[in-house]
Amino acid sequence: MGTFDLQIVTPDGLMFSGQAQSLRVRTVEGDVCILPRHINLLTALGMGEAKIVADGKARSAACIGGMLSVMDNHVKLVPTTFEWADEIDAKRAEKAKNEAEEKLSHRDRLTDQELAIAEAKLKRALVRRSVANRK
Repeated sequence: MGTFDLQIVTPDGLMFSGQAQSLRVRTVEGDVCILPRHINLLTALGMGEAKIVADGKARSAACIGGMLSVMDNHVKLVPTTFEWADEIDAKRAEKAKNEAEEKLSHRDRLTDQELAIAEAKLKRALVRRSVANRK
């Protein structure tokens, strides 16, 4: 199988740079799998697991928000948040999930903005917990 050039860049810096065989990531439209010679594409990222296969080894991460660009066999993933599965603190993710659920249990007291923030925090915690449990 061929490869493509993949860069993963976050606000915290370069997370990966090298050749990859595949990249599966969640976009706002649903999951997409990038393989060598993929058509050019620019799309917004959603919240979900990113799975990268490089050097024949699969690696997963929690990938939340940002953009994906595919241009002439060069792929650039620019997520807002990106955490490799083996670096996620599962206890912290579980705590964040519980705190968000507690806040949402009083949704009648929340403004629309507070409700949206609490729902986003819950989704983020669920993604991080799910990815951490697949280590």
